[in-house]
Amino acid sequence: MKIAFTTSGESPEAPLDERFGRAPRFIVHDTDANTFETIDNRRSVEAAQGAGIQAAQTIVRAGVQALVTGHCGPKAFRVLTEAGVAVYNCGAATVSEALERFRAGTLEKASSADVDGHWA
Repeated sequence: MKIAFTTSGESPEAPLDERFGRAPRFIVHDTDANTFETIDNRRSVEAAQGAGIQAAQTIVRAGVQALVTGHCGPKAFRVLTEAGVAVYNCGAATVSEALERFRAGTLEKASSADVDGHWA
């Protein structure tokens, strides 16, 4: 299973970014291979609009099955859930802390977006 985490860094010790669409990077953990990959999200960060949708499409193309982020807006949430990506909101300080919460089963799957569009 591939799990994506929003971040500004490049390692599991990096902070978990509370934004989805405007997070500078995603760290993708492959639980089967026990590997980490960093995906640049600069294109979405620099977009005048549609950042969430572009970021969601990036996650879907990467073959991710679950996303752990601070917040996710309605358009991105729709793209993700229609593609079968489960969204989990998390207030962890770091990617590794968020991963541990995911593994422990303490994160609740989001049933809807938790912020309005164009949230900063």
